Amino acid sequence: MPVTPEALLDALKGVEDPNTQQSFVAAKAVRNIQVDGDDVAFDLVLGYPAQSQHADFRKRLVAAARAVPGVGNVSVHIRTEVVSHAVQRGVQLLPGVKNIVAVASGKGGVGKSTTAANLALALAAEGATVGLLDADIYGPSQTLMMGASGKPESTDGKSMEPIRAHGLQLMSIGFLIEGDQAMIWRGPMATQALEQMLRQTNWKDLDYLVVDMPPGTGDVQLTLSQRVPVTGAVIVTTPQDIALLDARKGIKMFEKVGVPILGIVENMAVHVCTNCGHAEHIFGAEGGKKLAAEYRMDYLGALPLALSIREQADSGRPTVVAAPDSDVAGIYRGIARQVAVSVAQKAKDFSAKFPTITISKNT
Repeated sequence: MPVTPEALLDALKGVEDPNTQQSFVAAKAVRNIQVDGDDVAFDLVLGYPAQSQHADFRKRLVAAARAVPGVGNVSVHIRTEVVSHAVQRGVQLLPGVKNIVAVASGKGGVGKSTTAANLALALAAEGATVGLLDADIYGPSQTLMMGASGKPESTDGKSMEPIRAHGLQLMSIGFLIEGDQAMIWRGPMATQALEQMLRQTNWKDLDYLVVDMPPGTGDVQLTLSQRVPVTGAVIVTTPQDIALLDARKGIKMFEKVGVPILGIVENMAVHVCTNCGHAEHIFGAEGGKKLAAEYRMDYLGALPLALSIREQADSGRPTVVAAPDSDVAGIYRGIARQVAVSVAQKAKDFSAKFPTITISKNT
C-alpha cells in the first residue's frame, strides 16, 4: 500500500511542540509533504527561533513518520519564519524591524540591562537576527556590557549604521558621547535623542529589536511606550518588596498604553555560596512568581544572584557568550524562547497590506 500525505499527517499529529503544548500539525507548522516511493520529505516551519531544539524536533518527527507502514528514508527541513506582529493602535512599524521587545523595570539596580543583553544574545543564539537598543539616555551601559566601542558611521549624513558586537546590531547614546560625559538634558531632549537613535539607525532585517529601557515611568519610558511600535514588554524585578512595588507601576504603565506584557523575569532570586553551597534568598523568596500569578502573567524564569553574571557582563562578554553551556545561559535561552513563542502567538500585523486611502475634494 503506497504511502500517502494524509497518512503521514495523521501520524505526525502526535508530535507536540514543547514550547506551545500544541501539535506541530495543528499549528500548521508541517508543510510541503513530498512522497517519492518510500522516501518522505517535509518542512517544519516555526514562527520563533529554537535552533538548540531542532535536533530533538527532527528526531521525534522522523520517528513518527517511520511508524507509517511503507516509509523508508525521512528528510525534515526545519526553518524559522518570524513575522511582524500587532503593536499599539495607531503606531506604525519601524522599517527593518519586525518586532520590538521592551525590557523594563520599575526601579534601577534589579539587573534589567544584564537581562536585556543576555535576552538579545540568547535570541540570536537560537537563530534570530537581533538588535539591541540602549534606551537609557542618562546611564547607558550596553556599550560596556557588549564590549563595543567606536562611533557609528553614516553614509548619507542623515542615518547611522549600527555597531556590531557578538552577532548583534547595537545602538546607544554611549557610542555618540565620551564615556565620562554627563547627559544634563531635560525630558524633551532625552526623548528626542531616543527617537533619533531608534528611527535614524539603519536596522537591517531584524526579527527582534530588544530595547533596554531606563528604570522608572518617566518621559523616556512614556515616549517609548506611546510612540514606538512595541510588540510586548518583559518586566524584570527582584523578589524584594520594594522592587515589586515599582514593578507594578511599570506593569500599569504598559497596560494604559496598550502594550502587552510578555512575562516577568525574577532576577537575583537566590544566592548559592561558592564555598559551601548554602542557598540563601537574600532579597526574599518567589516575589516575582507571586507577582506574575497576581497579574495572571507568564513567569519566564528565575536567575540567581551570581558573581559570574556580574563579572561576565563587566568584561564585555555576557553569560550567553562567555559561558554558553552553563546553567545560567540555559536559563536565559529558556526565557528567550518563551518570549519568542509569546510574540509568535500574538496577532499578526497586516498594516503593510492595506492600501493607502486618500480623500480628495472635487472643486
